[in-house]
This record gives sequence, C-alpha cells and structure tokens, in this order.
Amino acid sequence: MKANIGSTDKLIRLLLAIVLILLFYFEILTDTFGIIALISALVLTVTSLINFCPLYTFLKINTTKTKEKSK
Repeated sequence: MKANIGSTDKLIRLLLAIVLILLFYFEILTDTFGIIALISALVLTVTSLINFCPLYTFLKINTTKTKEKSK
C-alpha cells in the first residue's frame, strides 16, 4: 500500500471523525444514522492513521505532496 493521503487530508478526516462521534455522543444522530456516523468515523480514522484510502486508488487521487526532481 502506497500512501495516498496527505497531511491536510489526514487532518480533515480526523476532524470530521471527531464531529461525527460527538454528534452521536450528544444524541443528535441516533438510531441508524448514528450507527452509520460511527462506522464512517471509524473508517475515516483508520484511513488517516494508515495514510491509505482504497477509494482514492480507484479514483486515481493522491493528496500526498510529491517532490519534483530538478534537472
């Protein structure tokens, strides 16, 4: 697995995961939507920690900064 998540993308994913968890905790999202929010938060957290998103592979997206070689 080659890293395809950059630092800004990682930060956004973690912040979104925290928001989803808080929405569930304060019972703003309940029942089915709450479970979906928790699962989404888990996926966002795991992908940000391992720096790899399988969906990005299919969509050919890479948010990591690449260094250009000078000639």
